[in-house]
Amino acid sequence: MAQLISLADSVVRVQTELGGRVLMLETGVIAKQAGAAVMAHYAGSSVLATVVRAQPREGIDFFPLTVDYRERTSAAGKFPGGFKKREGPPSEKEILTMRMIDRPIRPLFPDGFLDEVQIQVFVLSHDAQNDTDVLAATAASAALALSDIPFEGPVATVRVGRIHTDDGPQLVVNPTVSQIEYSDLDIVLAGHKDGLNMIEVGAAEIPDADVLSALSFGYDNIKAVLGLIDELCAKAAKPKVPGALHLPTPEITNKVREVAEQEMTAARRIKGKKERSLAVDALRTKVLDGHFPLNTGGNYGDFLQSAKNRSMAKEAFRRLEEKVTRRLIVEQKTRADGRGPTEIRPIAGAVGIFARTHGSALFQRGETQSLISVTLGTGKDEQIIDGLLPEYSKKFTLHYNFPPFSTGEVKRIAAPGRREIGHGALAERSLLAIIPSPDEFPYTIRVVSDITESNGSSSMASVCGGCLALMDAGVPIRATCAGISVGRFADDNDENELFVTDIIGEEDFFGDMDFKVSGTREGITGIQLDLKTRGLTIAQIEKIFAQAKQGRLEIIDVMEQIISAPRPEISPLAPRLITINIDPEKIGKLIGPGGKMIRGLQDKYGVTIDVEDDGTVQLAGHDAASIEGARSEIEALCEEIKVGTVYTGKVVSTKDFGAFIELAPGTDGMCHISELAEGYVKSVADVVKIGDVVKVKVINVDDQGRIKLSRKAVLIEEAKATKAPQPA
Repeated sequence: MAQLISLADSVVRVQTELGGRVLMLETGVIAKQAGAAVMAHYAGSSVLATVVRAQPREGIDFFPLTVDYRERTSAAGKFPGGFKKREGPPSEKEILTMRMIDRPIRPLFPDGFLDEVQIQVFVLSHDAQNDTDVLAATAASAALALSDIPFEGPVATVRVGRIHTDDGPQLVVNPTVSQIEYSDLDIVLAGHKDGLNMIEVGAAEIPDADVLSALSFGYDNIKAVLGLIDELCAKAAKPKVPGALHLPTPEITNKVREVAEQEMTAARRIKGKKERSLAVDALRTKVLDGHFPLNTGGNYGDFLQSAKNRSMAKEAFRRLEEKVTRRLIVEQKTRADGRGPTEIRPIAGAVGIFARTHGSALFQRGETQSLISVTLGTGKDEQIIDGLLPEYSKKFTLHYNFPPFSTGEVKRIAAPGRREIGHGALAERSLLAIIPSPDEFPYTIRVVSDITESNGSSSMASVCGGCLALMDAGVPIRATCAGISVGRFADDNDENELFVTDIIGEEDFFGDMDFKVSGTREGITGIQLDLKTRGLTIAQIEKIFAQAKQGRLEIIDVMEQIISAPRPEISPLAPRLITINIDPEKIGKLIGPGGKMIRGLQDKYGVTIDVEDDGTVQLAGHDAASIEGARSEIEALCEEIKVGTVYTGKVVSTKDFGAFIELAPGTDGMCHISELAEGYVKSVADVVKIGDVVKVKVINVDDQGRIKLSRKAVLIEEAKATKAPQPA
């Protein structure tokens, strides 16, 4: 006979207060066949994070960590958009959240660990105020900490905003969706007991010191969440199972160093990227073929052993290249291309390079090059975002493309990947702070950055080139914005460290971090930190900020030699926009029955008319005269008829008692026969006929909105004006 059992006996639950709301972590009931699972609740939002581990795939030479984050619209009580009514491919928001989860945890696995690890996070409840991205990152870390995977965490993730109050700016941890709309700072940061290891910032030109204070505030709250995860692990964590580490043997490592270190040092001193790469590739081939050839003359076991040794030698060679690169930079202050630690590569640029775009620019720094185009559109070009949060539209978008030819490679051409979406989001966030408000500049703006050559910091090139192209398009940006990347190198003991400005691709690959900072002369607009070492302290970040500021100010000076300010006029190829405001109660009159009135105006003048619920009307077209004509007619149509106002109207109907005169499309008034002219009028036809255009004055508007007009009053006033004595 079936029995009902209690789930309460199985659940392990811990909770704490964070930002005035309860953060709760649970395990032991849901997804018990996974390696570990955590249900995380924050206010009314909930996510499920699971972790599963598998043996390494045969022949793999990288850590196959997969992170998946999906938002179920049912979590917010919504149906998916579209015909199928089922969630489709990941949205941009979901992809960015996957990267947010991945980046702080990936460096915290043992060197040589190649077991397959899959993390899945599902949003199961969303209260529309507490977003689930940072909650998902914390839940994933907690699940890893509970599992038997040798994860060297945990990490915790929080969001920090800054709200301006009567008492001054106030930092808020995990601000609600409503609060973030009024915040001039949006920081997502992750960290562990030893420091911060992931930072994402969008800011409205915030001074470096204020951003640093916000990071310190966020880290204090991270420590509280880490304590909660530790409490959960104390109750439910599994023993760690290290697994095999795929590392070269000491014998192979020593052999590779013995035969290649001297030549490697010489090759790493070659300044050109292509020449340096060719020299390193030739040395690799020489070492592998000369000292670790495949044994094809013996038995199969001998062949497998030789293949394994060759694979380990290849990894040992990579590690030697990394070690030599780091030693040259830290000990001899010698970078691969010969620059000093804070020296920025030569910059070149131009604007207005394409004939038919609304704005364009070329920006090149060293061997990194970006082609930028700007397109200006109307409200109908806004991107509609539909997800768990209420639907909203974006008036500014930046798209980043990274074709394989930019690095001289042959690869499959596919849709933008996670890296491209992440780089585009960083550049978009960095430039958003300088974009004028819709009230000042009502255009929808799209920036496209095509990376045509790449050797490090292509996202920062997109920021610089995007700023130049916006100025070329005549967008009245608030200030010139530039981006720079700072890297970190340290010796084998991780003690003597050196920060280098404007890193190239190899410095990113072999270094400890890629710390990107964008901003203006006034302050920071965007940050992204990718870290391979364990973590950074606040003191280290302060030093990085100072070095990045010096770099971005130098770049801004060069950019303003290319174009010093936005062009005074937008491109003649861009649509012309004007905005007017009407009484919201007149919207129905403007639209007309079945949209007849607004369609007629659009066809008549060849313009596009967008109407908002608050009475804002936007007119767009390429002919200024047509836009002005439509504007005049809309204002007349929607104008409030006031007593004493004089109109020029057309007679649309005559009766025995008077004439009906159209003051504006859809608005008629009646001029009684006694008000048509001075003196006695025997017949309406004696004064006006249908089609006549006459001036009339409003003499009354009754409670029912009926308008009474007088032509006689206008005639009397005109006669008085004619008889008035002229000034000497």
